[in-house]
Amino acid sequence: MQEKKQVKNIPPKADDLSEWYTQVCLRAQLVDYTPVRGCIALRPYGFAIWELIQAEFNKRFKATGHQNAYFPLFIPESLLVKEAEHVEGFAPEVAWVTQGGGEELTERLAVRPTSEAIIGPLYARWIQSHRDLPVLINQWCNVVRWEKATRPFLRTLEFLWQEGHTVHATEAEAAREVQQMLEIYREVAEDVLALPVIKGRKSENEKFAGAVATYAIEALMPDGKALQAGTSHEFGQGFAKAYDIKFTDVDEQVKHAYTTSWGVSWRILGGLIMAHGDDHGLVLPPDVAPHQVVIVPILKKGDESVMPAAQRLADELRTVARVKLDDRVEQSAAWKFNEWEMRGVPLRIEIGPRDVAAGSVTLARRDTLEKSTLPAGELAAKLPGLLEEIRQSIYARAREHRDAHIIEATQREPFVEALKRQDGFVLAPWCERPECELDIKAETSAVTRVMDGDAPAGATCAYCGKPARVKAYFARSY
Repeated sequence: MQEKKQVKNIPPKADDLSEWYTQVCLRAQLVDYTPVRGCIALRPYGFAIWELIQAEFNKRFKATGHQNAYFPLFIPESLLVKEAEHVEGFAPEVAWVTQGGGEELTERLAVRPTSEAIIGPLYARWIQSHRDLPVLINQWCNVVRWEKATRPFLRTLEFLWQEGHTVHATEAEAAREVQQMLEIYREVAEDVLALPVIKGRKSENEKFAGAVATYAIEALMPDGKALQAGTSHEFGQGFAKAYDIKFTDVDEQVKHAYTTSWGVSWRILGGLIMAHGDDHGLVLPPDVAPHQVVIVPILKKGDESVMPAAQRLADELRTVARVKLDDRVEQSAAWKFNEWEMRGVPLRIEIGPRDVAAGSVTLARRDTLEKSTLPAGELAAKLPGLLEEIRQSIYARAREHRDAHIIEATQREPFVEALKRQDGFVLAPWCERPECELDIKAETSAVTRVMDGDAPAGATCAYCGKPARVKAYFARSY
């Protein structure tokens, strides 16, 4: 990423989505560039959003019996190469440590691109019996993948994420785990982040390296590209055999276990920014807004009623929401309005001398930019419902956009034309052959995003004309 200066105005979103996105990330004080190519600093406001996203996931992970742990950043090369397909898939992106201090290492250390290879040997040590299963562990950490083209949150050399790694006695139990976690991802994306997604199985070409099957949630961005927002993988016994994860079952037979992994990175935050933001900047769903409400006192010279009233209101509302009282005197109210709109605060409360005298406040919603007045005494009771109304409004707008940009095609010409136009998801019957997908990619730059069940009886592939096995969503992607 090349360093860019923060500017006073952001371009219209529809005119230059890429530049709009970069400038919103900077102006909303989410990130800053660093001297390390492709690596960003996550500023306190951006980190606060990430912490709130973490909290939503953690709540659901722990409710389903998962525990958090932590594993090393460095992976010996001899461990990484044990699962051949896995290492081949990640080889182009792996960063290697070859020297420590002034000493050349006798074995290269990979900087964690994902953690299966370091976790597997430990699970092999910890698991002896069926009584030790299932193992349900998640870790929050950073990983490094040596990307060529980078953009804040969407693709960086180092990024933050969570990766769950579980071990099960049976294939069926592992399969249930994969679907359970995929549904948690959908729930947080839609019910918390107001980001509509499509979930389903990945193709053979697009699945995780070393997986038997990969499932994902996919969101649609304003430019018609798809964003993979979370993945959940069935590994069968492949990783268990590579790392010797075995257990003595109830029948006293020693068996290899079945493993899974699943992960969401801060890319989902990038999707939120891009999907919901507007020409005024960031638009945050209330559940992940560091400040759900900002109170802006409108001060008049000689009036001493406003600030105490604003403070009393802030204290009252803090019992039901995250509230910021902007009591800075060096900035005008209009300047503050613009700043908090840029930073996406869901609800702004304006209070001036007339409001104090009338016992009311002025409300400004970030989702619609509409203003209204409300008796100050009613606000605490109505605030939770109002914030939920804002979340639903943001979600409805995003879903309407997504649904309006799903194109169905059954014939080659309209199928190819739709993908080349990059209008959104193209839903089509598909033969499911890897070579067909590679041909589609070569002609259109698009690939399958997820499968959507079986194709209708007698249907033929929209691209090659061979018998169709599935319906699939196609799109270009980030």
